[in-house]
Amino acid sequence: MPLQPIQYYNRYTGRVESEVIYGGAWLRWTYGSPLGRLALHLLVKRAAFSRWYGWRMDSPRSRARILPFMRDYGISRDELLDSPESYGSFNEFFYRRLKPSARPVDGSPDSAVFPADGRHLGFATLDGCEGILVKGEVFDLEDLLQNADLARAYRHGSLVISRLCPVDYHRFHFPVAGTPGPTAMIEGPLFSVNPIALRQDIRILARNRRWITEIESPSFGRVLMLEVGATNVGSAISTYAAGQPVAKGAEKGFFKFGGSLTMCLFQPDRLQLSEDLLQRTAEGLELYARMGDRMGMAT
Repeated sequence: MPLQPIQYYNRYTGRVESEVIYGGAWLRWTYGSPLGRLALHLLVKRAAFSRWYGWRMDSPRSRARILPFMRDYGISRDELLDSPESYGSFNEFFYRRLKPSARPVDGSPDSAVFPADGRHLGFATLDGCEGILVKGEVFDLEDLLQNADLARAYRHGSLVISRLCPVDYHRFHFPVAGTPGPTAMIEGPLFSVNPIALRQDIRILARNRRWITEIESPSFGRVLMLEVGATNVGSAISTYAAGQPVAKGAEKGFFKFGGSLTMCLFQPDRLQLSEDLLQRTAEGLELYARMGDRMGMAT
């Protein structure tokens, strides 16, 4: 059976659009053919493969990829804090910084914002998550968090999943103001988090290597933020100081090369998600929105 195109709803254009997939042919072969799936389990999901690919993207020779990549995927030079010519490797460009004016943060004191550029799914309660992307398939919250007490505390809370493509800005930010604790890593494999892969097995979300941080927020209570690794993304680098208060939209860290994903979990009755996010998720579509834009309001 041929794999279906990936479609999402663009908040800014008001249209359903089809995703241009970086490395799409390779992804379709890996997850859509018997030989590809064999390669996936023998090699691609393993950290050594991602380390090798990361080494290639750190090479000075990889700089030659930058300008063609910007041209092919419509990345604006005007948004960049530094010139494309200043980067020493493709990976340095990949986790580029942007001018603050490129990602304004929603100014309402009671709002939560998307933590990253990307395609988002939002669930008012985790009870409503059954069938994310794949009908009848779920991932287990206790498996995801590796903590039974946390799983019980958030079982009826809200969830926002933000999926970053390789073409996206790859720094992630705090969705709320508060005081973050240290980040803990939960080890796991590195499957792709592209919908092509997730349609094969949604439980990838609770298996991949991931990093979890608790944020104590005056407006939202205790918020959990997770960064999920993926193929070619074995590292999520933290740039914040644990125990120090942060503003909403402050930088938390960055992913190195590849597609990746963040998840934000809120305690029950603390967040009212934006209507367009809820509507598109109910339709089975991700909502494209940028970091700093409103994803919901405190209740």
